[in-house]
Amino acid sequence: MKSTLVALALVAAAAGCSGNEAKTAPQAAEPGAEQPSAMAKPADNTARNERDSHGDTKTAGDQAENATDLAITQQIRQQVVKADDLSVNGKNVKIVTIDGVVTLRGPVETVREKTEIGSTAKNVDGVKRVDNQLEIAAK
Repeated sequence: MKSTLVALALVAAAAGCSGNEAKTAPQAAEPGAEQPSAMAKPADNTARNERDSHGDTKTAGDQAENATDLAITQQIRQQVVKADDLSVNGKNVKIVTIDGVVTLRGPVETVREKTEIGSTAKNVDGVKRVDNQLEIAAK
């Protein structure tokens, strides 16, 4: 048994392997193989990022640090994430609360999602107003 383990260790060492598998470089795709769409066209949020840099829109950096606003944001996020009928985009919207005013931003799949997330935010205790800036994603 001991000699078998030693032999296996020697074979692994000779092959250049260790207990922690080394990552290898990605293999070239076979000719005619379909490439992932993400590689075909990279995401480009340049226009949105430029728009957000002017300070006219609320971003995560604007989130108030007081306990009340943080609790409001947390409650909304928990309810949105728990909603089984929301898309991944819907579950990942930006939620920023400042002095009880909630700003919702980001893409959602449908008008129903936009309305549902807005209603969820309005129904959380302590929310004074909801600025629903959610955008319906183009398909």
